[in-house]
Amino acid sequence: MLRRQFLSSFAAFAATGSPLKITRVEAFVIRTPNRPATEAELMAMYPQGALTGGAGLFNRLDHASPSRSGPFAQAVLVKMTAGDIVGWGECHAPAAPKVHKTIVSDMLAPVIMGLDARDVEALWDRMYSTQRLRGYSTGFYTEAIAGVDLALWDILGKYTGQPLYRLLGGKYRDRIPTYLGIGGASIQALKENAAKAMEQGFAAVKMGLGKGAGTRDMARVAAVVEAVKGKGQLLLDSLGAFKLHEAITLGRELDRMGSIGWWEDALMPEDTISYPKLADALDTAIVAGETLSNRFQFRDLFLNKSVDIVNPDICRAGGITECRKIAILADAHSVLWSPHVSMGTAPYMSASIHMAVATPNCVIMEGGNKHEGPMGNVLLKQPLDYHAGYAMVSERPGLGVEFDEEQLKRIVAG
Repeated sequence: MLRRQFLSSFAAFAATGSPLKITRVEAFVIRTPNRPATEAELMAMYPQGALTGGAGLFNRLDHASPSRSGPFAQAVLVKMTAGDIVGWGECHAPAAPKVHKTIVSDMLAPVIMGLDARDVEALWDRMYSTQRLRGYSTGFYTEAIAGVDLALWDILGKYTGQPLYRLLGGKYRDRIPTYLGIGGASIQALKENAAKAMEQGFAAVKMGLGKGAGTRDMARVAAVVEAVKGKGQLLLDSLGAFKLHEAITLGRELDRMGSIGWWEDALMPEDTISYPKLADALDTAIVAGETLSNRFQFRDLFLNKSVDIVNPDICRAGGITECRKIAILADAHSVLWSPHVSMGTAPYMSASIHMAVATPNCVIMEGGNKHEGPMGNVLLKQPLDYHAGYAMVSERPGLGVEFDEEQLKRIVAG
């Protein structure tokens, strides 16, 4: 085994003078469950004129609920070939994934085809520059770039025979803590689910604190705080539900409860002017960042001291190349970070783990049980090494991900 690794590394070293030309870039939509679906099923919204359902002035028009795709989970995978090496990447694409696929095939692939796959950062700038002066810097655009970027890093790792974290400068630790999202139809069920997660080995759980009657939500929060106190922490996510005055009022209640690790997305993403005021008013750590897509947006967040922790999404915010810069910027401003990991597959999860262990200011990662789902380890030749409460970084070259392509074919959307 060691002899094969040595020969592989020697061959890679000997070939450094020759370009590793990109010869093929493929993008395809995956979906679970993979059955025919109408466009209406894949793009559902709340009714026009829907209200938040809260009490008094809090019963206002709902602008904070995003589109949903019902029972379906979707993503876009990128398969890139350079020389005889295949690299895998992924775009965060829960809605309209055919857009991401088109951007990859029609815009990004043509400008990198035939170029050296080892020039990862230069290729990122080339892709980003295709539309930056036309006003594109977020959304589908950076999500598509992320998929290509992950594939490039995977190729570079396989070319050098090194795991991704090694290319990023090495690891600070072998594992990263993970948190588990919980729910419950009743307060008692929610409390039991929190206690069960603590027993399994998780030190943090996350739940929603959103729209509806505030007293109902706060009672649920109090129940979970009781279940985790002395064992772990509760993380809260509000998906932009509150105005500043409401968030300050609720936040002061959270301060009194204790055992709250963070409060995520309390305000709408466009309300950047209010986040510094909220962070200054509360003791509870304020988190934002999953809705942001590039280092320039995060720069402004840090300069205004808007948050205590950021949670950029590697498959949304431009991939490893851009998120590494975001993490470094965060560290320079004494801000912690945590990878946001939404619906997706192994490249998404593995890239997040590698980034987490290779940065000094990463504190925890989302997705404590995502490897168990239909887009997780079932698609792989070798599973990602997840445990209750933490994930181990792979020592395999690149992202350490090899798909079982027969299994993968089952969820490729037609």
